[in-house]
Amino acid sequence: MIAPIVIGILLLGGIAALLAEGRDARHPRRVALVALVLAGLALAAGTVDLLPALRGGLPGSAETLFRAPWIDRFGISFLFVVDGLSLLMVALTLVLGVVALVASWTEIRHRTGFFAASILWTLAGVVGVFTALDLFLFFVFWEVMLVPMYFLIAIWGHEDRAAAAMKFFLFTQISGLLMLVSILALVFFHAAETGRVTFDYFQLLGTSLDPVAGRWIMAGFLLAFLVKLPAAGVHTWLPDAHTQAPTAGSVILAGILLKTGAYGLLRFVLPLFPEAALELRMPLMTLGAIGVIYGSVLAFAQVDFKRLVAYSSVAHMGFVLIGVFAWNSMALQGAVMQMVAHGLSSAALFMLAGMLQMRLHSRAFSSMGGLWMQAPRLGALALVFVVAALGMPGLANFVGEFLVLLGAFRVDVPRTLVAALGMILAAVYALSLMQRAFQDRSAPGAHPIADIDLREGLTLVFLALSLVLLGLVPALVLDLSAPFVETLVRGLPAPGGAP
Repeated sequence: MIAPIVIGILLLGGIAALLAEGRDARHPRRVALVALVLAGLALAAGTVDLLPALRGGLPGSAETLFRAPWIDRFGISFLFVVDGLSLLMVALTLVLGVVALVASWTEIRHRTGFFAASILWTLAGVVGVFTALDLFLFFVFWEVMLVPMYFLIAIWGHEDRAAAAMKFFLFTQISGLLMLVSILALVFFHAAETGRVTFDYFQLLGTSLDPVAGRWIMAGFLLAFLVKLPAAGVHTWLPDAHTQAPTAGSVILAGILLKTGAYGLLRFVLPLFPEAALELRMPLMTLGAIGVIYGSVLAFAQVDFKRLVAYSSVAHMGFVLIGVFAWNSMALQGAVMQMVAHGLSSAALFMLAGMLQMRLHSRAFSSMGGLWMQAPRLGALALVFVVAALGMPGLANFVGEFLVLLGAFRVDVPRTLVAALGMILAAVYALSLMQRAFQDRSAPGAHPIADIDLREGLTLVFLALSLVLLGLVPALVLDLSAPFVETLVRGLPAPGGAP
C-alpha cells in the first residue's frame, strides 16, 4: 500500500493547498510541506516492513506489490510495485520535493495555492510513474506529471516562459503519444498470442514478437524515454525549460523528471524488448558518448548560469545512457547511482541559480563576479556542488560515473574513452562557472549581495552532506538497487552469443 498512500497524500495535499490560499497566501506552502512530510513518513514506515522482501528483486515477492481491479473489461488494474529501484526514485522525489518547496518559499507571491498544488500534483504523477506496473496506469501518471509542470513554467516562469512551457509540453506530449501507440500494439500482440487483453507488466514480459514488430514497438517507448532523459538530438526543450522555469520548477525538472526517462529504459525497454534493445545497444552507447561531449562543450559556451547547468545535465544523462546499454551489472549500478547523485547535485545548482537571480535580478555571468567576497557561505557551498558536478572522488557523482566507465570499458573501449573525456570537460565548465560567478572581482557587474539565510543554508548543507555520505558509503544506494539490477541482467540475452 506504500505507493497508493503516498500518491493519495500528495493529491489530497494539493487540493488542501489550493483551498488554503483563501485564508492566507502563506498557508499553501505550509500545507504542501506538511503533505510532503507525511508522504515521507508513510514511505519510511512502509519501507521498514518491506526491506526483507526488497532483497528479492523484480518481480520479487507478493509483499512488494499492490493490486486492485479497475477496468476489468480491458484488463486494466491498479498495479503498483515498490522494489529497490522504485524505492530509491520515490525517496529522491520526496526529498527534492521538499527542496523545491523550500527553495521557492519567498520567491512566489501570487497564486500561491495553485503553485503549491502544482508541485504536489507533479510529484504525485512522478511517484506513479516510478511505481505503476499496469502500462495503462503508467501512461496515465506519465501524463499527470506533465500538465502541472507545464503550469509551473507557464505561470511562474521568467521572461520567455510561454514559449518554453509550450516547447516542453509538445516534446514530451508527442513522444508520450507514440509510447501509448506502442503500449496498445504490445497489448494487441499479447492478446493475439494468449487470447487475453491485459496491460499487466508481468504478463506482458516475454511476449513473443516478430523481430520487425519488436523494433517498431520498442521505438515508441525508446523515443519517449530518450526525450525525457534527454539524449543529445532530442534535448532542445531542456535548456529553455530550465532557464525559464521558477527555481522549484528547475529543481523538479532536473532532479526528478529527467530520471523518469532513465527509469523507463531500465524498467520497460530492456525487460520488455531485450532482443530489439540488444540490436541498438552500440548505437545508443554512441549516442550517450556524444551527449557527454556535446553537453559539456555547450555548457562551457554558456553565459547564463541556468543554461550552463541545463547543458551539464545533458552530459550527465549521457553517462546514464551509456550505463544502461553497457549491458552489465556494474554499469547498470553506476547508472542508478548517477541518477540519484545528479538529482541531488543538479537540484542544488539550480537552487543556487535561483538564489542569485533573486539577489541580482539576472542569470548572466556578466552580472556576477567576486561574489565569494560578498557571500562567503554561498561561495563555499557552491564550490561543493561544482566539484560534485565535475566528478570529484569522495562524492556520489564520482561513484556513478566511475562505475559506468568501468562497466562500459569491458564492452567497448573507444566509446568509453570518449565518455571519459567528458569528465575532463566537466572540470573545464564547472571551474569556469566558479571563476566567472564567484572569483572574478574585475567583472563589471559585480556588486554586494546578501549571503545565504538559515533556510537556504540548511537546505544546501543537507544536499551537500547527502552527496558526501553517498560518495563515502555508496552501498546505501547500491545494496538497494542490486537485486533489481541482477534480476534484470539475468533476463537479458548475452551479446554476440557470449556466455
